[in-house]
Amino acid sequence: MLNSSNPLNDQATQTQQETVASQVDNQIIPSQLWRQIANGKKRTKLPKGADVFWDRAMGIIGSYKPRKKLIFNRVKNILALEEKYIQLATKRLRAEILELKDTFRLGRETPEDIEKAFALIREASFRTLQMRHYPVQLASGLATELGMIAEMSTGEGKTLSVTLPAIIAGWRGKGCHVLTVNDYLSARDEEEMSKLYRFCGCTSSSITGETEPPQRREGYLCDITYATNKEVAADFLRDSLALGRISSLSDALIAKFAFDPADPSSMVGTPDRCVMRGLACAIIDEADSIMVDEAVTPLIISTDSENQQQIDAFSQAAEVAKLLNIDEHYTLNYKYSEVTITHKGSDRIEEISKEWGGIWAGRRRREEMVDQAINAKDFFLKGKQYIIQEDKIVIVDQFTGRLMPDRTWRDGLHQAVEAKEGVEIQPPKATMARISFQRFFKQYNKLAGLSGTVSEALPEFWQVYHMHGVVIPTHKPCIRKQAPDQIFACKEGKWAAVVENIKEVHRTGRPILVGTRTVKDSQHLAQMLKEAGLEHQVLNAIHHEQEASIVSGAGLENKITVATNMAGRGTDIKLGSGVRELGGLHVIATDRQDSGRVDRQLFGRAGRQGDSGSAIAFASFEDELILKYAPRQAKKYKDSVNTKKLAKGAKKIFDKAQNKAQRIAMGQRKGVMKTDDWLDEFLGFAGVE
Repeated sequence: MLNSSNPLNDQATQTQQETVASQVDNQIIPSQLWRQIANGKKRTKLPKGADVFWDRAMGIIGSYKPRKKLIFNRVKNILALEEKYIQLATKRLRAEILELKDTFRLGRETPEDIEKAFALIREASFRTLQMRHYPVQLASGLATELGMIAEMSTGEGKTLSVTLPAIIAGWRGKGCHVLTVNDYLSARDEEEMSKLYRFCGCTSSSITGETEPPQRREGYLCDITYATNKEVAADFLRDSLALGRISSLSDALIAKFAFDPADPSSMVGTPDRCVMRGLACAIIDEADSIMVDEAVTPLIISTDSENQQQIDAFSQAAEVAKLLNIDEHYTLNYKYSEVTITHKGSDRIEEISKEWGGIWAGRRRREEMVDQAINAKDFFLKGKQYIIQEDKIVIVDQFTGRLMPDRTWRDGLHQAVEAKEGVEIQPPKATMARISFQRFFKQYNKLAGLSGTVSEALPEFWQVYHMHGVVIPTHKPCIRKQAPDQIFACKEGKWAAVVENIKEVHRTGRPILVGTRTVKDSQHLAQMLKEAGLEHQVLNAIHHEQEASIVSGAGLENKITVATNMAGRGTDIKLGSGVRELGGLHVIATDRQDSGRVDRQLFGRAGRQGDSGSAIAFASFEDELILKYAPRQAKKYKDSVNTKKLAKGAKKIFDKAQNKAQRIAMGQRKGVMKTDDWLDEFLGFAGVE
């Protein structure tokens, strides 16, 4: 039973408040100031030439190390301490924790101290949260403490696992960032775990998009800070801009002494404008999504650049694009989303725009404008890449299905989409600072992560981050039934089969989760279910405000939930009363994703922690994956009967298309890193050596 008293809890709260207050009121000490300045100064380029083969060989050799066996041997040592700490009174337990905290603060810890810390935190977790870490959670915590990527299946308790390495990092006194995929999870996880953190002598906070700069500074001064990767990277860039030309501790101290409180302008270029205190340690939840999938897009800090002539040009380019014919005036490469304007198209553009003058006088500039307009017209579709909300273009995150109202596409693409849709065109942005997420993550002195699906991406984790991984087994055997993929010639037959499968399973009373690739697909299926008289709920970018309530009820008897990718990341679907006996949650994938890991994330919603469940995938040769990466096969099956289900051999075509998509995506991510290296070398963006 929980053995604690109110005075002790009050004392822990008071200690936290006093610690935060002292950190905020006082100036940042020189060592913290130096960590601020050191941000972004690391050189972390990709290997070239023969070094590439040597680097890969080292990764392959290192992958054979028996990490899982070594980790579970240490787990046994931690479990052996359980009986000792169970018998301790709560006051004595906390005294031992604070005593051990001093050892870590001084940097004198040993591997045995880490095992002792894990055992103490495990018992503290039971006293404060009524949850004691399972052996697999201890193993995951050890892996992340060692700076590795841990694969931990969906529903195995990653949130609780993170507390182990996070507390130890907090004890070291340099701060720990726990990065999640969205603001909701950042705030939720910090709130749920804060009582444990306070008991263990750590302060904690969460930073969201609504957090103001003064509160951000306080948040980063806490021992453990929860936030999204986008928020932390954006603060990193803003701090880099605030530091300006400061590149050494002496420069920073001189700037601080020169600051005149009566003259606010003298604060420009001083470290006091920064909100962060350095990048010491980061633990990344859903690591494959954040460090791999989303890493292809660089983060950019920009400002408005008023140019009415350019705004008018976007509208004109949209009109030109409507007058051009595909294959005659331009061609499309669906695999790489590229537009090629033909000679005939070039002449046609010149003919249409000859009276306009300005930027239309130059051939190269006018064709760039039309190229973007065609991209917006043919590759960017409403309900997939974006939606229109309050007469504004709002981007939909392709990996989570969530809205990103504060993000815009660059290089004029956002304005091209606005012109296509006829909404008000916002001024183009001028870039002030940029960085790729790969490079940003490598600024941390210590980096670790965990996710339910990382094994396929482990080679890339080594090549980009020099991080090894380990696959943690489930606490209970997974008994989820995985049915063979059902593949059809065209979408019409696929959607009809999906509805029939839903009807069949719904008769048993089991809850059903249907995953769709796009918002448009989720709405299409919702309409079909409505026509079939099946009550359901929809979870997509348009209805994201109700995510928590929808997900919490998705495992109840007779529930049908249609969702985009957002249901596959960071959400926990618990089964209602009696559902296990009915067969558990049934998951349906209505499309194969470009990455097999995304498919596995969706399937992982069923059969969590030994629950019963089942999963099945439906696909067609008219799906986007095949049209982009296997167009010949798509053409071959185009004339097949709509309702025809194809032979099992057709699955191989989808597997090959998916592998090709993953290879191309990896090449694009490396391309972003190479661009970053080029900017670093030739433009000096990253600062001085």
